[in-house]
Amino acid sequence: MKRAPIWDIGWIFLVTRILLIIVTYFGYILLTQEKYSGTAISIPTFIDTWQQWDAKIYVQIARSGYQPPYYNLAFFPLFPLLIALPARLLGNNSYFIIGMLLSNAALLGSLFLLYQLAVEAAGEQVARRTVLYLCIFPTAFFFFTAYNESLFLLLTLGVFLSFRRQRWWLAGLLGMLAALTRNTGVMLCAPFLYELWLARESVLASKKRLCAGILPILLIPLGTLLYCLYNWQITGNPLTFATVQAHWSRQLSAPWQAFVQTFFELFLHQPFGSFNQVHILIDITATITFIILVILGRKQLRTSYTIWGALLLLSFLISPSTGQRDALISSRRFVLEVFPAFITLAILSIKHPRLHQTLLWAFPALLATLSLLFVMGKWMV
Repeated sequence: MKRAPIWDIGWIFLVTRILLIIVTYFGYILLTQEKYSGTAISIPTFIDTWQQWDAKIYVQIARSGYQPPYYNLAFFPLFPLLIALPARLLGNNSYFIIGMLLSNAALLGSLFLLYQLAVEAAGEQVARRTVLYLCIFPTAFFFFTAYNESLFLLLTLGVFLSFRRQRWWLAGLLGMLAALTRNTGVMLCAPFLYELWLARESVLASKKRLCAGILPILLIPLGTLLYCLYNWQITGNPLTFATVQAHWSRQLSAPWQAFVQTFFELFLHQPFGSFNQVHILIDITATITFIILVILGRKQLRTSYTIWGALLLLSFLISPSTGQRDALISSRRFVLEVFPAFITLAILSIKHPRLHQTLLWAFPALLATLSLLFVMGKWMV
């Protein structure tokens, strides 16, 4: 087993955190303060610029729990629960800071696990670039604030690394936690079944091994079931977390419906240079690019990786935000969870050096731009 380069990963993590702080300092202050002003912005105000959109909801859940009309049940409980446990001891002002620390700590752990999976899949150079691309990806700022993306990624990567080691009980436990973090976590059952099939000779060697392979998979849907029971307890409907998606303009649709609506909006309804047009263009580009990367990676990576990437992308496409102009809204954030695509991108960049050079220029520039929009409270979710 190749040991992850602690210093290199730590350096990438640290530099990208500093980059986001610099963007916040110069961008936010220069754009919000009067010119020639000598008025200072307080540290709490500076930090609070990152408490936008879903981060506010997670903090509210951590602080007060799920409240009527229960629209926030769409946000699964593990992340706010992990915030609440220490924050209730440290005081009311600590919730958001703990959420940020938790998100960044989960990202750091994810980088080490991702490196391990990538190095086993395609070698050390690919692993280093995979970690780099994830950290400088244009929407990687969601890992910096109190969003649950990095926690879900950490748990997912832990599941896949457990598959590689055939540690089925650990995979099941981490999968259960992933299912308590995001609604898509339950889909880890699919790659779990495939990995069991690959290891069938070992699993079927004895009844004890068979039980140790089959029973842990039941833990994953158990995570979703536990949340269903909680929903039933407080609302009388075990699927409230799904039904309230309509409040967030999401509904089940055919996978192609989001593309049809997006192309109509992009080319027929939105004038050139409008905010909506640019917003839609970013989301459709992210979605199509990651679909292509998952397809290209099917011959490069383990089939279970492709299954997972395809299922995640399908989940985005069958629950689009058809009630808004941008049906693929948030896909720029959701693709952060499709880790096999980042490995494939690293493989392609080694085959095509100009691609690597382009990404080194384009990704940080877009990351700085979108991060600034986020802290300014613009529509970046």
